[in-house]
Amino acid sequence: MNAPIIDPLQGDFPEVIEEYLEHGVMKCIAFNRRGTLLAAGCSDGNCIIWDFETRGIAKELRDKDCIAAITSVCWSKYGHRILVSAADKSLTLWDVVSGERLTRTTLQQTPLQARLHPGSSTPSLCLACPLSSAPMIVDLNTGSTTILPVSIPDTGNGAVPQSRNKFSDGTPPFTPTAACFNKYGDLIYVGNSKGEILIIDHRTVQVQAMVPVSGSAVIKNIVFSRNGQYLLTNSNDRTIRIYENLLPFKDGLVVLDNLDKTLNELDGVEKLKAVGSKCLTLFREFQDSITKMHWKAPCFSGDGEWVIGGSASKGEHKIYIWDRAGHLVKILEGPKEALIDLAWHPVHPIVVSVSLTGFVYIWAKDYTENWSAFAPDFKELEENEEYVEREDEFDLVPETEKVKESDVNQDDEVDILTLEKNSAFSDSDMSQEELCFLPAIPSPDMPERQDKCVESSSKLVDSNQSGSPLSEEAEPNGHTANHASSPPEVIDNSAAEDAGGSRMKRKRKPSEKGLELQAEKVRKPKSSGRLSKVKNKSVVDQDNGNGFHGDDVSD
Repeated sequence: MNAPIIDPLQGDFPEVIEEYLEHGVMKCIAFNRRGTLLAAGCSDGNCIIWDFETRGIAKELRDKDCIAAITSVCWSKYGHRILVSAADKSLTLWDVVSGERLTRTTLQQTPLQARLHPGSSTPSLCLACPLSSAPMIVDLNTGSTTILPVSIPDTGNGAVPQSRNKFSDGTPPFTPTAACFNKYGDLIYVGNSKGEILIIDHRTVQVQAMVPVSGSAVIKNIVFSRNGQYLLTNSNDRTIRIYENLLPFKDGLVVLDNLDKTLNELDGVEKLKAVGSKCLTLFREFQDSITKMHWKAPCFSGDGEWVIGGSASKGEHKIYIWDRAGHLVKILEGPKEALIDLAWHPVHPIVVSVSLTGFVYIWAKDYTENWSAFAPDFKELEENEEYVEREDEFDLVPETEKVKESDVNQDDEVDILTLEKNSAFSDSDMSQEELCFLPAIPSPDMPERQDKCVESSSKLVDSNQSGSPLSEEAEPNGHTANHASSPPEVIDNSAAEDAGGSRMKRKRKPSEKGLELQAEKVRKPKSSGRLSKVKNKSVVDQDNGNGFHGDDVSD
């Protein structure tokens, strides 16, 4: 699509399903930093990495020790590592290029979500949100865990409160709690069941600030925008809230310490709330006032200008798109399948959704070319019209047609080596090599398939050389089929038989013209031989004085 002829007034958000991906039963998805690779966790414990440019499978990470469904996937900052959490309570860190399993850690509770530390290119720390315990920081190298506080203690010093009711493993009972790192990973934002956002120092594990959420409903999801400027929460009161981050992207802990010192007259919860008011401020609220539906997997667009949320209703695949001002701009309606995960492409206006049946749907923009939007004197025609040119329309007028000379110095050297920084990746470390694509590795043919191909091709060669009736076998419609052109179809059939559960390839049916050409090729040698014999006979007859010519012969 040519960018200059696209109407700029069209909204920069997806509109229709462009394509779908199918491989097993996929449960969760995540883009890498550049949006060139898409990781998908499957119900059989495997992690599939799709090349999003070609829509082909670039890598398949198989863990022989895991057969449970994948609950979340997360890329490292530069794409060299992938963290996979599964329903068997495991956290597995993979090397993407080699496909090797680096570490495997087993928790006491099933992790619903796991996120790698965003501040390191080769992270060893991750933030895990288990099913029925508080969020925790996990050291993937040693397997040690640090439980995060999920409520404000009475002492107000930010220490982890003691609970009277505990499970057998010593962890306090909690509903699933959402948590996420900020942009650079020095702070952790935790949304608890009381409708509070806690800002925690991930090193000291102490609560630095607290922001109460209106309605005091359970916070189910919490996520930052890509640029770290906005924070999104999804609560049990069917409302998505957007908060503006008032802290600097870097050195946020220093600002929190300064705020703590300036508010010495307050103490306990009031002090934490006062500091929290300097950290986050409510920006927008989104909800469906008519249906009052719950939301699934809400997130920001790559540039933070749009907010999307999937309908949590069973049997419908709806995606709501709002602009940051709070207006509902589009409702995407998909197949009659429940939506379980959602992701927006980091760069392009593309949304990827996962259905309950395991399909991954790719939503893209339906571009329409509007030439008149860029040329006011351009007239769009519905049908052809006869045009009569003016007599002087194409006459050259040197005074008016004179082109201004360019001010560009032709002797200046053009720099074609320096890469300009993309604003979407302004915090990238240029010294760190980022993984954008994976080399394509063709899968080897199965021995049985090769034997079938060799056997079928040898039979065809033998039949063609021996002039057997197979090469002249008549088709039901009266045409003769040339079997020398059929090995590709035989190979496709054997490949489809070996594929088992994979999608069957469609075999192209030859056209009537093709069948006639094939029949003509088979008849040609016989006809030419017959005519040559007749011509020889005519020559003999002419010598005998019979006056018979070969041109008078007719079939």
